[in-house]
Amino acid sequence: MTSQTSSPWATGRLSRSGPFPRRSLEIGAIVVGFIYWWPVGLALVAWKIAGYPAFAELRDTARRTMSDFGDARPVSRFARAFEAASRRDGTGNAAFDAYRSAELDRLEAQRRALEEESRAFAAFVEELKRAKDREQFDAFMAKRRTEGGEGRTV
Repeated sequence: MTSQTSSPWATGRLSRSGPFPRRSLEIGAIVVGFIYWWPVGLALVAWKIAGYPAFAELRDTARRTMSDFGDARPVSRFARAFEAASRRDGTGNAAFDAYRSAELDRLEAQRRALEEESRAFAAFVEELKRAKDREQFDAFMAKRRTEGGEGRTV
């Protein structure tokens, strides 16, 4: 006769859920889960029906997912390309780095000039508003003086 430990069923190699003591603990956990909080019991039943996905597989998947978040790398190719293009460090090609630096400086100068023009235009519009308000106020005061200015004392 063979010993019980040599049987594949006794060692749990053919059963993903393991040998008998492990199964009884799982069933007990399901029962206790349903007694205390039914979603836990339902989750354990779903895990059992799904074929006992290994915790190591779940752990590895979670680690891969978290390492993606930990690296803080952009998720899309466009975002990665934009991030690479906006970096100031060199690409290794001196001619391209010089060209890129010159173009970025030119664009920065244009941006500053545009901001200055925008501020100047805002000041111009404000001055126009003041002039129009002054003109309307002067017209109002002139009209008031001509209509009934005799009875006023200043």
